[in-house]
Amino acid sequence: MLENLLQDVTVGSFLFLAVACFMASFIDAVSGGGGLISLPAYLASGLPYHVALGTNKSSACLGAIASSIKFAKSGKVNWDLMKKIAPFSFIGAFLGVNTVLRIKPDFLAPLIIVLLILVLVYTIFNKKIGEKDEFLGLTKDTIIKGMLVALVLGFYDGFFGPGTGSFLIFALIKVFKFDFTKASGNTKILNLISNLTSACVYIFSGKVHIFYAITISFITILGGTCGAKMAVTKGAKFIRPLFIVMTTVILSKMVAETFFGINVVGMIQKVFSEII
Repeated sequence: MLENLLQDVTVGSFLFLAVACFMASFIDAVSGGGGLISLPAYLASGLPYHVALGTNKSSACLGAIASSIKFAKSGKVNWDLMKKIAPFSFIGAFLGVNTVLRIKPDFLAPLIIVLLILVLVYTIFNKKIGEKDEFLGLTKDTIIKGMLVALVLGFYDGFFGPGTGSFLIFALIKVFKFDFTKASGNTKILNLISNLTSACVYIFSGKVHIFYAITISFITILGGTCGAKMAVTKGAKFIRPLFIVMTTVILSKMVAETFFGINVVGMIQKVFSEII
């Protein structure tokens, strides 16, 4: 049993994953985009594609829970809104992960690159976006838009994933006029639901590396808690620039991999292993 759990595990790969997933969980708690660090890290460690997806979702769950609790305790979550739209995140993620178990989502990369460029440019040139909380209450129109956002991005998170947090934060600011801090807090709840849903499907499908999923989970708790604490303490003026930086990093990495075939995380993992 123990031998099966430790299959393909080395000290170098474990330490590399621990560092990468701490950073991913920290960043994801603040501005989204952490999956762009953690998923490639699992792939660089030699896990098959679907096992890497499943292990990444499973290990991210506890970090998402930790950061969600921090945001919730600080009053940055609108529970009335979450009760209305969170079930659609569950439905979307369930459909998304069952779809990706049948096909690989490589064809999505060019489309996501275009969407990330639009989000980045809009955020940079609209300096006031997300600076102040201008939420005026829920309306039938905004609730319907919120349900659609949760469904579509829940599906996307289960199916592919990179940039989900960034897209959710941007969408919640545009639809509900939240500031960056409240948008991040509500995003974590939606992300948590899509992560838990995806993780359960992957576990029942046997697509999870149990040792990594369990051990790295404790690392993501630490990263998620630290990230959420920084976000709540520093507020929108801290989150906005990090959001721009992380969206730029996500975009640059996807361009490098899609159009130039450069495996950025794989290169870092190789250097890390040589040092260890």
